[in-house]
Amino acid sequence: MNHLLYSAVARTLPLVLQTKNKQRVCILTYHRVLPERDYMRSSEPTVATFDWHMELLARYFNPLSLSDAIARLDSNDLPERAVCVTFDDGYANNADYALPVLQRWSIPATVFISTGFLNGGLMWNDAVVEALRIAGSGEFDLRSLGLATYDLADFHHRRQAAGQIIREIKHWPPEKRAEAIRVIQSMVGPLPENMMLTNDQVKQLRDAGIEIGAHTRTHPILAMLKLADARQEIQASKDALETLTGKPIRYFAYPNGRPEIDYRLEHRDFVKSIGFEGAVSTQWGVASESSDRWQLPRFTPWDQTPLRFMTRLLAMFRSPA
Repeated sequence: MNHLLYSAVARTLPLVLQTKNKQRVCILTYHRVLPERDYMRSSEPTVATFDWHMELLARYFNPLSLSDAIARLDSNDLPERAVCVTFDDGYANNADYALPVLQRWSIPATVFISTGFLNGGLMWNDAVVEALRIAGSGEFDLRSLGLATYDLADFHHRRQAAGQIIREIKHWPPEKRAEAIRVIQSMVGPLPENMMLTNDQVKQLRDAGIEIGAHTRTHPILAMLKLADARQEIQASKDALETLTGKPIRYFAYPNGRPEIDYRLEHRDFVKSIGFEGAVSTQWGVASESSDRWQLPRFTPWDQTPLRFMTRLLAMFRSPA
């Protein structure tokens, strides 16, 4: 990296964008960190990519834990270019691959866990991806589910088909979606059982200083559930993680996370009422002193070069939500 260039960008771009001395924090959203590029998950960072992400944060930003960021928002005491790192869902690679990088660069982080998938579970969207990875070549016929027939001729078509199926069934009622996954799995055979964290890995993250947050039990679209069922999903994940870690679970992430689409104000109010000290959505933007502490916005980095990554991240500080 050209550190003179990056240092100059970090100093001057906030002046140009008029974001200097603004009380704002950018909360980054990750899911997986992979040992090498995966053609079925081409947008997910590898260890090498994640390493330069974290190096940039360590050198040119001010990484904070989520708890520290919220406290300093409340006290109007945020440093310049404040950032937080968060992970959603609870993938085993958060412990295997992300944690060593975080430790190398002394970056605090929060991992939001859907507890129903610990110890060998598989999220429904990953079931789709993995099924299409191992399915035979040719056509994959899901017309019996009210879907289409998908061409699996090559890597590109497999990735495209997985994305189409996930988009189609994401907002189906949970029972209907679960049945679709059973049908898909029956067409291809056994799927991976080692993608999600184990109890021991959760404790490893806790012992390393990673903040553990709740992300429901089975990652439903809360707005699709009866309110009582949504509350149970939220409460059960908090209870399970407090039992597992022996610590209060202070923060929550809404599955999918779009306000008024994936969750509603009644879910936000319940999250606050049961003792969570803050919660994060996927509303695009950065958090400011006026942000709702139980609906904090987040940003997903996707740029493939360090300079573009840094420039876009600095530009995000113009977008308080």
